Amino acid sequence: MVPLCVLLLLAATMFFLYRQKLIKNSLEFFLCLGLLALLFAVRWLCMAHITLDYTDFLAKWVEFFRARGGFSALKYSIGNYNVPYLYLLALISYIPAPDLYLIKLMSIIFDVVLAFAGLKIVSLFTKSRIKKLVCFYTILLLPTVILNGSFWGQCDSIYAAFALWSLYFALKDRPILSMVMIALSFGFKLQAVFIMPVFFVFLYRKKLKIRHLIVFPLTYVVLVLPAVLAGRPFLDTITLYFNQIDTVGTALNYNSSSVFALFTDIRNKEAAERIGVIAAFVFVLTVFVLTFIRRRRLTNDAYLSAALIFCIGVPFFLPHMHDRYFFMADVLSVCFAVVHPKRSFVPVLVSFASLLGYHAYLKMRYFLPMSFGAVALLFVLLVLFFDLVFVSEDS
Repeated sequence: MVPLCVLLLLAATMFFLYRQKLIKNSLEFFLCLGLLALLFAVRWLCMAHITLDYTDFLAKWVEFFRARGGFSALKYSIGNYNVPYLYLLALISYIPAPDLYLIKLMSIIFDVVLAFAGLKIVSLFTKSRIKKLVCFYTILLLPTVILNGSFWGQCDSIYAAFALWSLYFALKDRPILSMVMIALSFGFKLQAVFIMPVFFVFLYRKKLKIRHLIVFPLTYVVLVLPAVLAGRPFLDTITLYFNQIDTVGTALNYNSSSVFALFTDIRNKEAAERIGVIAAFVFVLTVFVLTFIRRRRLTNDAYLSAALIFCIGVPFFLPHMHDRYFFMADVLSVCFAVVHPKRSFVPVLVSFASLLGYHAYLKMRYFLPMSFGAVALLFVLLVLFFDLVFVSEDS
């Protein structure tokens, strides 16, 4: 069953590329098909790998739903994921196929949705078919994207896909759809907050209006209603993220290329934690001030840069960041580099920094010190700030 689903996904992807008029002749068709088949084959080879996250959590959660009637078990509080992802696990509990492969198949599907979102963002800046295809295939080729879903069994491609579609609709002047998408992203994972400050920047040029913000909570409430209807307390459901604040752990860094990878011998962790939160706040405020000063000259180019700056900078300064928290920055940096070929080193450095954390977790040892990744991200942030202040001009 799972191989058939992968083949159907392959066919659907090729159909979409064709409908987007990105494939002009039979040679291009077979080249695109061959590369896509190769990327799917790599993912298929990764799918048999079992991690502790699967055995200790995901497999047990699916079994919990299977033993208690699937969707009817949504009334129970289980795991540390928000209810939208639990909907998917409940759905899997009905399907007579290996849970491991089904969980990873969900992420692979959203790998494609994510790549299409990146392609559509790039399409706002260029008419070049080649650049659009480069963005699409590069996202699917990113080591962190391959490892995250098909090898690790994580679901970061889901929230990241919705977040990038939200950015696309905002740049496309579709504010309501943009708010719906970012609410869906937030509904799947709290890490959506890394990109969310850019929506306040959109207010400067009225790409987004105050009245559109109400769409976010309305969408979120609708998103959690199935769990509420199944019997889960409404208040507990909509405040789940707040209830998880005390479960983030006490370490300042969890295999992340954050600023805390540069300072490993910290004795007063509570003070360092407060400094990190303050630094993240000051960082976001600084971007707000810079973009507000230049608000009359802000373009989609500047918005794209700001979105990437937030995706990198917010988790860079915050404490308690994990290995996968730069996932969205990995993908968005590809879009940025395709739009700005002279900045092709940006996704290389961002992916390098992110991949160090993956290696640390998956191999249970460090390939290189995490501080190397922190230095790489710090350099990228400086370059992006320079571009935002001095390069991005109103066209």
